[in-house]
Amino acid sequence: MAGEPQDDCLFCKIVAGQIPATIVRETDSTVAFQDINPQAPTHVLVIPRVHYRDAATLAAAAPDVAAAVLRETGEVAAQEQLDSYRVVLNTGGGAGQTVFHAHAHVLGGRGMQWPPG
Repeated sequence: MAGEPQDDCLFCKIVAGQIPATIVRETDSTVAFQDINPQAPTHVLVIPRVHYRDAATLAAAAPDVAAAVLRETGEVAAQEQLDSYRVVLNTGGGAGQTVFHAHAHVLGGRGMQWPPG
């Protein structure tokens, strides 16, 4: 059920402490950790503690939590001392989402090209 931990979800297991991750920030509603396959010198994922399949589902069902995720991307960027950064929210496999638990990528530490890949 949406909003509840899923037994087969990698990110739910990270939130529960069942799988290790390099945590960089935590709040009551979010967890931020380093991506295991970084695409930039700084690549941190910010996830809600509650399970929603993707960013669109999270925004529709729990806009306060979606706002908390977005707010935390800025906090991560500040903590990582990024002057500029990119926030990416992939929704669906065709957009590159591989873990179906809503999450935001914070990418920085190098120049970013447009349009993205």
